[in-house]
Amino acid sequence: MGIFLSLFIYLISYLPVILARDVTRVTIFVDATKTVATNDEHFICATVDWWPHDKCNYNHCPWGNSSVINLLHAIWYFQDLSHPLLANAIQAFQSLRIRIGGSLQDQVLYDVGDLKAPCHPFRKMKDGLFGFSKGCLHMQRWDELNQLFNRTRAIVSFGLNALHGRHNIRHNAWGGAWDSNNARDFLKYTISMGYQIDSWEYGNELSGRTSIGASVDAELYGKDLINLKNIINELYKNSSSKPTILAPGGFFDQEWYAKFLQVSGSNVVNGVTHHIYNLGPGVDPNLVSKILNPQRLSRVSETFGNLKQTIEKHGPWASAWVGESGGAYNSGGRHVSNTFVNSFWYLDQLGMSSKYNTKVYCRQTLVGGNYGLLNATTFIPNPDYYSALLWHRLMGKGVLSVATDGSSSLRSYAHCSKEREGITLLLINLSNQTDYVISVHNSMNMKLTVKGKDINGESSLSRDIKRAVSWVGSTASDGHLTREEYHLTPKDGYLQSQTMVLNGIPLQLAEDEGIPKLDPVRVDVNSPIYITHLSIAFIVFPNFSARACVV
Repeated sequence: MGIFLSLFIYLISYLPVILARDVTRVTIFVDATKTVATNDEHFICATVDWWPHDKCNYNHCPWGNSSVINLLHAIWYFQDLSHPLLANAIQAFQSLRIRIGGSLQDQVLYDVGDLKAPCHPFRKMKDGLFGFSKGCLHMQRWDELNQLFNRTRAIVSFGLNALHGRHNIRHNAWGGAWDSNNARDFLKYTISMGYQIDSWEYGNELSGRTSIGASVDAELYGKDLINLKNIINELYKNSSSKPTILAPGGFFDQEWYAKFLQVSGSNVVNGVTHHIYNLGPGVDPNLVSKILNPQRLSRVSETFGNLKQTIEKHGPWASAWVGESGGAYNSGGRHVSNTFVNSFWYLDQLGMSSKYNTKVYCRQTLVGGNYGLLNATTFIPNPDYYSALLWHRLMGKGVLSVATDGSSSLRSYAHCSKEREGITLLLINLSNQTDYVISVHNSMNMKLTVKGKDINGESSLSRDIKRAVSWVGSTASDGHLTREEYHLTPKDGYLQSQTMVLNGIPLQLAEDEGIPKLDPVRVDVNSPIYITHLSIAFIVFPNFSARACVV
C-alpha cells in the first residue's frame, strides 16, 4: 500500500510539470555493422597535478594537499584515521589510468641521491616559470605513490621534465640541449624497484605558438624524443612491460605537431597527447550557459579532426590522446566544475573525442582544483566521478555511427557495450524545456522501441505517466526482453548541485565509505525511451543485433 501511495503522490506532483513542457519525438539510427573508431580499453583517465596548496586563481585557492608531493601526506593521514575513500574511489574502476603531470613538471627534479644542490617541494617565488621555484620528487614519496598505485591497480603515465639543462633564449623560447641524466637516473630507480609505468610523457605545454610559460622548437623536441626512446630501450631492454612514449602534452598547433612527428620518426612516439580547455576561464560568469550551448560544445570537433588528420599523415604509427582536459582553465569554475551541470560538457567530450579515434581521455583532475572528480579535502566524489565511472563500466571500445533527426540539443553517442553483447547509447539533453520520446533503429531496420500506436497514438501526458511508473519497477514482465536505463539528474533539479541522482536515488557514500552501487532500472524493450530536459541517460540494449560488437 505504501509504495502505491508514494507513486500516487509523486504523479500528482509531477503532472503540472508534464503539462507545462514540450515533448518531441526523435528517431536515432545506430549503424552497428561496423565501428568507426576504437578506444583504448582504459579510455577513462584522470590526472594528478603538481600544483601546491598556494596555487590560487581569482582569490580562491582550491588545491589543498592534492599535489603529487603533498597528496601523500593526506593519504597516509586519512589511512591512519581508517579513511579509505581515495583508494576505494580508484579501485571502483578496477584499473583507472592516472596521468601524473601538469604545468610544473618541467621544473621537477628527481632526488635519487645525487643532486648537487638542495631541492625542496615547490615554494611560491618570484622567479622561475609560473612564479614557482624548482621542486623535487624524493624517492620516498615515489615509493609511497607506487604503493597506492599497486594497491589500487592504477595504470600510470608519468610526465618527465623536458626543460632540465635548457636556458631561456628569448621571450618564452627555450634552447640548448636537454640534460637527460636526471631522468635516466629516475628511470633506473623505477626499474630497480619493479614499479610498473605504462608510459612516460615528455614535457608539458611546450608546443610552439600554443605553449604556456615556455616553448621548445619542434625540431629540437623531436630529436629529444629519439634520445628518450634510446634511453628507454637501453634501460628496459627486451622487457615485456617496456613503457610507451607520449608527447607533447600541449595545445594543438598543427604545424608544430606535424614537424615533431616528422623529426622523431617512425615508432618513437606512441601516443600524441593534446590538452583541451574549451570553456574559457574558470571565472567566466557565463560558464553554465557555455556548457549548455550545443554550438559551443561542437566547436572543438575541429581540433579533434585536425589532429586525427595530422597523425594519419605524419605519424600513422601513433594514436591520439587527450592528455589533460578540465573544461575551464585556471583551476576550473568554482561552483560549476564540481557540480552536476559539468557532466553535460564532460560526457559530451568523451563521446565526441571517441568518434575521432581518441584512445585515451585524461580528465583534469582526479583530485585538486575546482574540476576534481573527487573533493580536494574530503575525497568525496563529485558528480563527474559517477559520469566517468558509468562510462567506464558501460561504454566499450567500439565506437558506432549515430544519426538522428532531432535537435542539436539532444546529443547522442553509441558504443559496443563493454564486455557483453549489444550496444550502449549515451543521451545528453541540453534543452531546458524539451523532453524527448526516442525511437531507436539499427542499420538493418530493427526497431527496438515501441511501434505504431504506442508512440504515435498516445498523448504526451499518457506517455509521461508511463515513464514515471517505469522508474518504480526495476524489471519488466517475465519473458519479456528488457533494456537497462541509467537516468542522471541533479538533486532537487538544481543544475549546480554537487549531488547526482541516479534513477531518482541520490548517489551517496555507504557507511563504510564505499562507492554506492550504480544500479539501472530494467524496462521492457518495446517501451519508448524518455529523456527529460536537462538530464543524461545511458541506455543499454543487450539484445541489439550488432555485427560490429561480437564479444
